[in-house]
Amino acid sequence: MPGRHFLFVPGPTNVPDRILRAMHVPMEDHRNPTFPDLTKPILEDLKKIFKTTTGQCFVYPSTGTGGWEAALTNTLSPGDKVIVSRYGQFSALWTDLAQRIGLDVQVIDEEWGTGTHPEHIHAILEADKEHKIKGVLVVQNETATGVTSDVGAVRKAMDAAKHPALLYVDGVSSIGCIDFRMDEWGVDLAVAGSQKGFMLPAGLAIVGASQKALEARHTAKCARVFFNFEDMIKSNATGYFPYTPSLPLLYGLRESMKMMFEEGQENVFQRHHYLASGVRAAVSAWGLKNCATEPKWFSDTVTAIVVPEGFNGADVIATAYRRYNLALGAGLAKVAGKVFRIGHLGDLNELMVLGALAGAEMSMLDIGIKIEPGSGVAAAQNYFRSSNSVIANAAE
Repeated sequence: MPGRHFLFVPGPTNVPDRILRAMHVPMEDHRNPTFPDLTKPILEDLKKIFKTTTGQCFVYPSTGTGGWEAALTNTLSPGDKVIVSRYGQFSALWTDLAQRIGLDVQVIDEEWGTGTHPEHIHAILEADKEHKIKGVLVVQNETATGVTSDVGAVRKAMDAAKHPALLYVDGVSSIGCIDFRMDEWGVDLAVAGSQKGFMLPAGLAIVGASQKALEARHTAKCARVFFNFEDMIKSNATGYFPYTPSLPLLYGLRESMKMMFEEGQENVFQRHHYLASGVRAAVSAWGLKNCATEPKWFSDTVTAIVVPEGFNGADVIATAYRRYNLALGAGLAKVAGKVFRIGHLGDLNELMVLGALAGAEMSMLDIGIKIEPGSGVAAAQNYFRSSNSVIANAAE
């Protein structure tokens, strides 16, 4: 099909040409004497992205799922009790992983379309007088439903309960796109993936660990080999890895962070909010509902749009892909067929978003959903034109 494919799933995201060029490198010896010139600055710059001065970041040739496993196995022992807020497909998958590695998981089921309720976590921790609970697991941005939770409020709830549990945060679709403050929020383990806000292909799991988390590795008894922090700490100290790393992805990661620092991290967050607000204006103009039940839950990286009764979101997605070369995100698990998702994260600007909205409109009209042609695009245009463009400001 002529023209460019429009990728608007919430990961993998568009890889900028600048990063593609940075990744186009010949292979080299990953044990050569100058290799630390590449790796040491990367590991330091990741701390700036995670907003930690006291923690340590690890880069694994893996995906976010591997990052989850690394975070849990390096800090916990089989039979340890953890609590998980479950309100979407990815919090459900993290729950499953924790159970499969032998943890005792207490699930807090929340309504899909909402997120973590800090008061529920506080009540459970306050009742745990013997401090048997060792960890609290939270997904900052639930990609399946387009919901963002307040991690800072979770930390306040834990502190109010005077509980020593570790705080684990899935930031796979938020870190690099939505404000994340590891030190300020007292996050002990944070997990990111290369294919979202870092604008890279999938293949890197990035884990941030606090000093408290690093201390926990000395008593943690969960089996780990590939994901062992200890091996990484020893090798990373000299700028190397305990096994062969992905060289192109490391060069891409270096360029990705350079781009984020050039734009300014706060500008990156503002841009995502600005573009997401344009998408939400379109949804409202269509007369449709956001899966997130209230504005406080709205995600700035992905919007899950509820299709009217009698329609299947999968038909919108299939039509968009086959007829208009547009990839939209599918509904998952409980919301399968009930929603379609527009990912608006990574390397994006207004015109790219408007193209996706136009394709989504045509696809909905094609399958019979009664919306006013052009209404969503016009609403987004009006929002962008009437708002102070953070994209233009960042470029000046």
